[in-house]
Parts: sequence; structure tokens; C-alpha cells
Amino acid sequence: MPAYGRDDLRCPGGSAAADDRNGAGASRGLPVKYLLDVNVLVAWGWSDHVAHEQTAKWIAATAKHRDSRLFTSPIPELGFVRVSVQRTAGRVTVRAAAGALAGMLHSLGAHHAFLPDDQSADRFPEWCFQASRTTDAHLLELAEAHGARLATLDERIPGAFLVPGLPE
Repeated sequence: MPAYGRDDLRCPGGSAAADDRNGAGASRGLPVKYLLDVNVLVAWGWSDHVAHEQTAKWIAATAKHRDSRLFTSPIPELGFVRVSVQRTAGRVTVRAAAGALAGMLHSLGAHHAFLPDDQSADRFPEWCFQASRTTDAHLLELAEAHGARLATLDERIPGAFLVPGLPE
């Protein structure tokens, strides 16, 4: 279903078979919690993104499991809105991008929860020594503090869950 007149910004739905790569426990009936990174939200929300299909399938498969939870927090949500407006040079407004995100998250039903960011900015893992990695490190710490894994498309985040089935 197109959102706000944009054919490539979508409110996803549907289903797919579970892919258990990288230690996902959903196919084994284990409770699984993921904090969705900005890049996962962008890939899921934009049908013209190179990783859209794989990301949408993974989210649908994960959401099919009764005990799975997909979290968002302020940083990834704001990042989705920012990137969505920037990638269209303003043709998608801030409100339209926020509305599309709300629809995406609503489609997850009880599998989505908002995770307030309660972590201070003074804890960083050993691998974080560059300014460009601070947000990744913070989101990883936030996820771990709440018993979740950071789900991302970025292979450079040690300890994060790499969304499976991505194009090489």
C-alpha cells in the first residue's frame, strides 16, 4: 500500500519463512527481542532500497513468532524520518515520514514496543573510539541493557545481529 502518494515509501505487511541465520531464536520458539537500527527501518520502509525485500521478509518472519518483540527507540525513529526526508530532497515531508513510520510500526501489532532511551552517553564498548561509531555503540548498549539485540544491516557493529538474507 503506497503511503502519502509515494510509490516507494510503504507500510509493509505480509509474511515470510523464518530465517535463523546469526543466532535468531524465533524459529526455535525462544523469546527474541531486537532493537531495530535506523538502516533496518529505512530498508523496510522504502521499497526501492537494495535491502527492502530481505528486511521486510525478516521482519515479517520474526513478527510471526508469538514471543518476539521488535523495539524502536528515539534515535532510530528520528533517523528514519530524517533519512526519508533527505533521500527525497523534501518531497516527503517530516510529517509524512513520521506517519509512514507510525503505520509500519502499527502493522507489527503487539510485536512492537517503544523502548525509552534510558542509557547515559558515558558508556561505550571497547571498539568505539571514533565519533562516527558513537550512535551505533549507544544503540548496542541500549539493546543489551534491555535484553535485546541490535538488529542492523551494518556488518561493522561487533555483537549486533546482522539481518539475514541481504544481497552481497
